[in-house]
Amino acid sequence: QVQLAESGGGLVQAGGSLRLSCAASGRTFGSYAMGWFRQAPGKEREFVAAISRSGYRTAYGDSVKGRFTISRDNAKNTLYLQMNSLNSEDTAAYYCAATLIISDYVPAPLRSAQVDAWGQGTLVTVSS
Repeated sequence: QVQLAESGGGLVQAGGSLRLSCAASGRTFGSYAMGWFRQAPGKEREFVAAISRSGYRTAYGDSVKGRFTISRDNAKNTLYLQMNSLNSEDTAAYYCAATLIISDYVPAPLRSAQVDAWGQGTLVTVSS
């Protein structure tokens, strides 16, 4: 099973940008479709973005379309989330997720029940 570790969270002003990373180890990173979820205090976990095994196909949650970009580097076993135009509603713990999948397909949206491995989360706080 793949192990995941997020980094890159922190405090940022509204309108600013932040890039999250997720380092993967264990089973072959390229066998997994990957995704990002987030969970704000008192709210349910929310789908943010997903990317296929090759990286050619992506999907986004409605609240982040046009502002966030998911990408991956299979040579480095790393997943990224570039977040631009951040606002206070983006404040949450962000979680990296891996889904073992046999084709170059991206679940849209990726659902928590489809996830085979989770990272421990990284906190993003947007100040207004």
